[in-house]
Amino acid sequence: MKHIQVVAAIVIHNDKILCVQRGQNKYEYISLKYEFPGGKLKPNENDEEAIKREVKEELLMDIEVMGDYMIVEHQYPDFKITMKCFKCTCVTNKIVLTEHINHEWLLAEELESLDWAAADIPVVKKLIVDK
Repeated sequence: MKHIQVVAAIVIHNDKILCVQRGQNKYEYISLKYEFPGGKLKPNENDEEAIKREVKEELLMDIEVMGDYMIVEHQYPDFKITMKCFKCTCVTNKIVLTEHINHEWLLAEELESLDWAAADIPVVKKLIVDK
């Protein structure tokens, strides 16, 4: 089974957390689900470089990485994911969606109102507890 290593940004601006919604996907179980922005590392790229690049590509937004938050291991029906999550900040909450279909800026206690991808749910739960 394919094992994918990814990074994810928990972008915080004025106490609100950025949540982005995936578009249609060949895998129904992640189609239209919310997630934290991020993606795969390129060869010879470290985690911080990857998360900054991915957020810039997906949202045309510059972020500052504040530190590690948590690592999630999740088994989907067709692949396994290891997602390293980082807390990040941004100067402005203005974004341009280049890959996602929607976004929300929510307080931690509002996060459970969205339909999250399964791998992101442990992050949501930790953010709520840590608020």
